[in-house]
Amino acid sequence: MACGDPDIRMKGLGTERIEDEISIFFPDHRIARFDLDSTSSKASFQRILSGFENGEIDILVGTQMVTKGLDFENVSLVGVLNADNLINFPDFRAAERSYQLLAQVSGRAGRRSKRGKVLIQTYQIGHPILQFLINNDYRGFYNYELAEREKFNYPPFCRLISLRLKLRDEKQLDELAKEFTKVLKSVFGKRVLGPVAPNVSRIRNLYIRNVLIKVEKGLSDHKVKQMITSVTDRFLSHPENRSLIIHVDVDPA
Repeated sequence: MACGDPDIRMKGLGTERIEDEISIFFPDHRIARFDLDSTSSKASFQRILSGFENGEIDILVGTQMVTKGLDFENVSLVGVLNADNLINFPDFRAAERSYQLLAQVSGRAGRRSKRGKVLIQTYQIGHPILQFLINNDYRGFYNYELAEREKFNYPPFCRLISLRLKLRDEKQLDELAKEFTKVLKSVFGKRVLGPVAPNVSRIRNLYIRNVLIKVEKGLSDHKVKQMITSVTDRFLSHPENRSLIIHVDVDPA
């Protein structure tokens, strides 16, 4: 690195920053933000929507909230910034959610008699999701996504069980998470994935690590529950592990 700092992080653009940048390029246009901060009250929520719908606002900068069931008659252009964050999100449902959201966004431009444009910012122009979207090929996307999930054994071809481990000491949590995963693998084998830190890896002073178990369809739920309970109870019975919190979530959303 030219600056000598190895800690380089990707930085996205927040709605406030985007609003500022747009105001430089379009100084004569009326611009508003539509996000959690700007719509904290019902009155502000309605005021922004009404202003945009009535033509009092020319450009609306928003989060995913903009895609949720809102119908604006005179929208001629919709832009999606950094769609790669959505497409590459570390979750097996990322493709499905990306296609759904981008399709919803696309539907916001030229919704009635007028034809609109949609601009999607991406480094992955040839990505299958975008190609299916461009061709309006929902059936093709469905078949592609189903084949991908079967190939890597994800729902609906298996069931998922998420185990969320929490502890105040991050270093100790990493050590215990590795030990716990090792014990799980001795019972469930290659069905176990992790441990990994989620995107939000700390809540209320508790650090978090996730472990995932893939369970074949047809395997007894009661038996699987017994196996997991046995492993967790035995692991937590050791005095040095008792401060660890383990939450089990079957078929996590």
